[in-house]
Amino acid sequence: MRCLFRFLGSHSHSPSVSSSAGEKIRRINARRAELSESSDDVLKAAGKEAEDLLEDIAVTAEVARRTIGLDMFDVQIRGALALAEGRIAEMETGEGKTLAAVPAIVWSAKQGLGVHVMTVNDYLAQRDTHWMGPIYKFLGLTVGCIQQNMTAAQRRQAYACDITYATANEVGFDYLRDQLALHSSEQVHRLFAAAVIDEVDSILIDEARIPLVVAGGKSAQDALAYRVDEITRRFRPTLDYTIDEHGHNVALTDDGIAAVERAFGCDNLFDESNLPLHTAVQDSLHAHALLRRDVDYVVKDGAIQSVDEFKGRIARDRRWPTGLHTAVEAKERVALKTQGCILGSITLQSLIALYPQICGMTGTAATQAEEFRSVYELDIEIIPTNRPVIRVDHPDVIFATKEEEQQAVVEEIRLVHSTGRPVLVGTASVEESEQLSARLGGISHQVLNARNDDEEAAIIARAGQRAAVTISTNMAGRGIDIQLGEGVAELGGLYVIGTNKHESRRIDNQLRGRAGRQGDPGSSRFFISREDNLLVKHGINHPELKHDPDSIQRAIEGHSLDIRQFLHKYEGVIEGQRQSLQRQRQDILTGIRPRASETERLVTLTTIDDLWSEHLAAVTELREGTHWVSYGGRDPLLEYLTNVHVMFEELQNRIEEEVARRMAKAKDEKFDAEQRGATWTYLTTDQPFGTNTQRIFRGLMRKVKTRRFWD
Repeated sequence: MRCLFRFLGSHSHSPSVSSSAGEKIRRINARRAELSESSDDVLKAAGKEAEDLLEDIAVTAEVARRTIGLDMFDVQIRGALALAEGRIAEMETGEGKTLAAVPAIVWSAKQGLGVHVMTVNDYLAQRDTHWMGPIYKFLGLTVGCIQQNMTAAQRRQAYACDITYATANEVGFDYLRDQLALHSSEQVHRLFAAAVIDEVDSILIDEARIPLVVAGGKSAQDALAYRVDEITRRFRPTLDYTIDEHGHNVALTDDGIAAVERAFGCDNLFDESNLPLHTAVQDSLHAHALLRRDVDYVVKDGAIQSVDEFKGRIARDRRWPTGLHTAVEAKERVALKTQGCILGSITLQSLIALYPQICGMTGTAATQAEEFRSVYELDIEIIPTNRPVIRVDHPDVIFATKEEEQQAVVEEIRLVHSTGRPVLVGTASVEESEQLSARLGGISHQVLNARNDDEEAAIIARAGQRAAVTISTNMAGRGIDIQLGEGVAELGGLYVIGTNKHESRRIDNQLRGRAGRQGDPGSSRFFISREDNLLVKHGINHPELKHDPDSIQRAIEGHSLDIRQFLHKYEGVIEGQRQSLQRQRQDILTGIRPRASETERLVTLTTIDDLWSEHLAAVTELREGTHWVSYGGRDPLLEYLTNVHVMFEELQNRIEEEVARRMAKAKDEKFDAEQRGATWTYLTTDQPFGTNTQRIFRGLMRKVKTRRFWD
């Protein structure tokens, strides 16, 4: 990925930046005091004439006071400075990040190139557009909002505004659809200029490797998935398959290989001719052994809907890679959906790299400071709270079994609830939230999980009221402050209970941060079992860490960084090819590279699209088979990159040849540009070339012993 430039050029984080913040804030506040005595007309004129960042922030802060009745705290001003100067502002939950971002958004929007404000979901995009809109309108700036159900015309109008609120997914989908447009008037985006990213750690860390995919056309229903499922659903762990130490990959044992070969009457599962069967078996094993209903996905309205592991919500329009998603559908006996062929794809990391200017904000970024700096050239400024945090974070309580832990949690809830103090319980999954709900008996409570996430605003808004008990799957990115009800502060404020430690410390910190906002009292405690997924999945192979969740979390974060860096090595080359081909396509679309006729223009555009789709499919097939070369002593990544380069050169050479062939055909038949449709996202696997070489090695050695492999 190319370097990302930031607002006002390159600003490295150094003591001088923070030491000068106090003086800058003093000057801004002095100017705010002067402006508070001016008329609206004078204030508007000051806004138009402001060419200095401090002046601009002062004007925007005064406009906010007049239009929406919010007076910016000094810490919000400091957050605005950090954003406008191209850093990540880490601000605690409840400190007012939404308003703090506005002066930076205004400063960028005045460049006249448009700024995208990326929110966590459609609800927050719409809420913030209406909430902050009066500030922008007072300053003569236009503001728009992207929602999932909008038409192309509505999207084009929203993106034409000075400021556009939208989710990263919607921006990315629109970008990919623009690349398939046959007329420039169909495109909704203008050139990317600046992005202000809310929950920046979610977008740039947690979801960085998630590709957005545009798919279309038709593909046959895969009956093989059902046939394979009948076999694999009877497989037993350890005997028929094993799971790797990190829980990311599953592998057939010798007994498992033999069972598949008997069931399908094939002599050697590892023969090239059996690759579709082998792949289907691996996908089915993955679906059964690694993906759990009501944890990783829910079955809703007769379809598989994946659950975002970081937010606890249904990840709408997200699928796993084609074969794996089909395997989950077969596992749950729901109708297999037509998958279509991939027409275009881009990861969120590559999407964000298209912006010359970026900055972001979140409540939890410091634990990933190294990655933000090395990958995105973004420094973090930790903004102090407006009032001292008096929340008490109690030490973890660890139990031997999950049953003991759950009993202790229920007893703790009963005890605290009897005092009238509100309780918020964070669970790891839909399944656990519903199990805990069933245990509470006569205690009135609310449950927020992926089954009813459309009610989240109302549920969270009541969570701080007297005697409220709220169970939620995950509090990351909820975007709603929990306000304490009458008399609750005297009872000790909100009590937050965590029933698991997550793989990321940031997720735990976000849960804790729901209590003690703006100097409110509050407390938190995590109840942990040695049977929890974190300790079982990651601690079992590290005896010295198995009872130390914090150390395990740090180890996982390092492992996850390695994964993202590895994925970038093979995704980066495809992104470079996509950009190169897209520049050629855009020149043809806009007439920079003229064609002799409209038919030739359309034929050329659709030919590029079709050949690129074929290229993506070929690359996927190459990637799935690349790990085999390691057995010949060659580097699989180098082999992959070399082959992808050759394939792209062949693609470039084919374009003109294929255009000529199609033009000859178009003389005899009426040309009809193919229609493309459905969009969705899916998750890549953590290791595209496989981390568990023992899986294939055992299969190969088994064949070598009987000499069938070499025959």
